Amino acid sequence: MAWVNDPVAVAGLVTREVRTGKRDGEVTRIAVARRVYPTDQADLWDALTNAERLPRWFLPVSGELKVGGKYQLEGNAGGTVERCEEPERFAVTWEFGGQVSWLEVGLSPAEGGTALELVHEAGVDPEFWSQYGPGAVGVGWDLALMGLGVHLETGAAVDPEEGMNFPTTPDGLRFTRIAAEGWADAAVADGDDPEAAHTAAEQTIVFYTTVPEDDQQG
Repeated sequence: MAWVNDPVAVAGLVTREVRTGKRDGEVTRIAVARRVYPTDQADLWDALTNAERLPRWFLPVSGELKVGGKYQLEGNAGGTVERCEEPERFAVTWEFGGQVSWLEVGLSPAEGGTALELVHEAGVDPEFWSQYGPGAVGVGWDLALMGLGVHLETGAAVDPEEGMNFPTTPDGLRFTRIAAEGWADAAVADGDDPEAAHTAAEQTIVFYTTVPEDDQQG
């Protein structure tokens, strides 16, 4: 991604937090990512909720983007829109691979622009958490928030293939390492064992930055 001039600085724009929660009697872990974008709230809301604009930085979406409506991201999650309070907050279920989690995004005025807070809550699979920690989902959101930033700054669409390949580049590796270690630090702050958390972060880095075998052969 030639337009990411300083991947380390971009990774540092995100504040990361991990919380332990409970939903329907089950323990959950909650990944929280915050970033301020140098644009007004109306523009950021539009970038997040406009079906014509979402593919420019994230993924094509189909369905009804209104409360009670069903949505589907191309090749990714789908779910139900549970809340929408324009231009401040929306919440959806995040359903993928037979699993259901919950996503909420909030916007508020901030110095220098608009603050975005993304909250992703999911049930805990102890084995998966032990292997990858919060970075498994968190780094994915870091990459999405980076793409959003590029789109807002340039007005251009992010090339999907370039975005997908970014973590396997030298700049992408640096970005992914900063993000994954940031999520590990957040997990430690929530009570996770430091050594285990950073070991899981290393596994997350490998997962995101390894070139698929098909690409290696091609």
